[in-house]
Amino acid sequence: MERDRCFADEAFARFAAPAKLPTQDQALAFELVYGVLRHRATLDWRLNAVASRPMERLPLVVANVLRLGAYQMLYLDRIPVSAAVNESVTLAKRVKGRDWRGMVNGILRNLDRRRDVKWPDIRHDPVEGLSITYSCPHWLTRRWIDQWGLELAEQLCRRTLTIPPLTLRTNTLRCSREQLESTLREQGYAVSQTAISAQGLVLEHCGPLHPLSAIREGWCYVEDEAAQLVPLLLDVRPGHRVLDACAAPGGKCSHVAALMQNQGEIVATDPHPKRLKRLESNLRTLGITCVQPVRVSHDAHHRSSSPHPDPLPPGEREEGGNPTLSQWEREKGGFDRILVDVPCSGFGVLRRHPEAKWQKTSEWLNRHGERQFTILQRVSRYLRPHGVLVYSACSTEPEETTDVISRFCREYPDFRHEPSTAWLPPRAHSLTNPAGDFLTVSSPYNMDGFFAARLRRT
Repeated sequence: MERDRCFADEAFARFAAPAKLPTQDQALAFELVYGVLRHRATLDWRLNAVASRPMERLPLVVANVLRLGAYQMLYLDRIPVSAAVNESVTLAKRVKGRDWRGMVNGILRNLDRRRDVKWPDIRHDPVEGLSITYSCPHWLTRRWIDQWGLELAEQLCRRTLTIPPLTLRTNTLRCSREQLESTLREQGYAVSQTAISAQGLVLEHCGPLHPLSAIREGWCYVEDEAAQLVPLLLDVRPGHRVLDACAAPGGKCSHVAALMQNQGEIVATDPHPKRLKRLESNLRTLGITCVQPVRVSHDAHHRSSSPHPDPLPPGEREEGGNPTLSQWEREKGGFDRILVDVPCSGFGVLRRHPEAKWQKTSEWLNRHGERQFTILQRVSRYLRPHGVLVYSACSTEPEETTDVISRFCREYPDFRHEPSTAWLPPRAHSLTNPAGDFLTVSSPYNMDGFFAARLRRT
């Protein structure tokens, strides 16, 4: 991950699968990897206090050996200190070029002896205090303090350390939420209903997902509660013609199809053949037949630059001969609804992708903002007069959210910015900004950071 700047979940899956670890060992490995990523700044601060050389000056492998050992000692209560130190020394033995065992052993032993530390005072130095306490980069902590104030900034920093819940969205084409909940309880799962989404369920202490028959049989889809609320803003009806401009792997696309009762037409675009195949597989599992996947061209962005692909510029014909978006516009008069869930920084989902805290910088936001505006600009032309477009992002940063919408409305006066409250459940009305956009930055509920705005073509 450090070398290739890739996603943690993808890297872990690539190495864990061939290792064929027992379930318990794989769970521990996952805990160690994500624990170090979530707490890296705090771990380095604690280690630097007892080491003669700072972590950033050590070889990367040695630094990560120390972080792994420190995480077990400071955050896990079932692993004896002696075991954490001994395993770390064993790992250090494999590092080529120099014998690091003595140094690793000494640093971790010193760490164990110096358990009582004086933490930075958040009131005296808010940036340093929040950064060390909640393991966030200084630039992001400073940005959130300036943007949201100290109290909300602390909540956002704390959120990056939380382990997200496993949330399911009921596939209403297969069953009701009550039926799904009853089935899961009968199978021994602890389950509760989501606070706002009418289709959501939260599973607690569920373990690996592969035994979950409800997922295999298409009764539900794994999706955060905030993401479940975005498609509601489209206000789709059976028979509508819909464009999902950033569709793979199909979470919101399948939700829109269910809201349409699988009646109508949804064109789902993506530039990556593998992601389109995953989309098609998910749709088959969910029993959805009204979606037509279409491959579109994209720019030369590396996969690791974004949790989503770039769907533009549109118009490339799929190998199977499906119509291009331009043909849809010309032959069928465009779309009644368009969903643009844009590629973004992912700063709203740092608890799911903690590696992003150390891979991304403030420059990402401006770069993504320009990219997102271009996507919105190009996709909007496919919307029929009086049609509705919903723009969304798993980010709460203005450059990727409100700034994009404000600029678009200034440059395209034939689009009207509409408040989202009329299409959100009543309990979600508090999750809006002054313009009426869906925004979960200060949500009291356990959900990801999301933004969505509703535009109508006049």
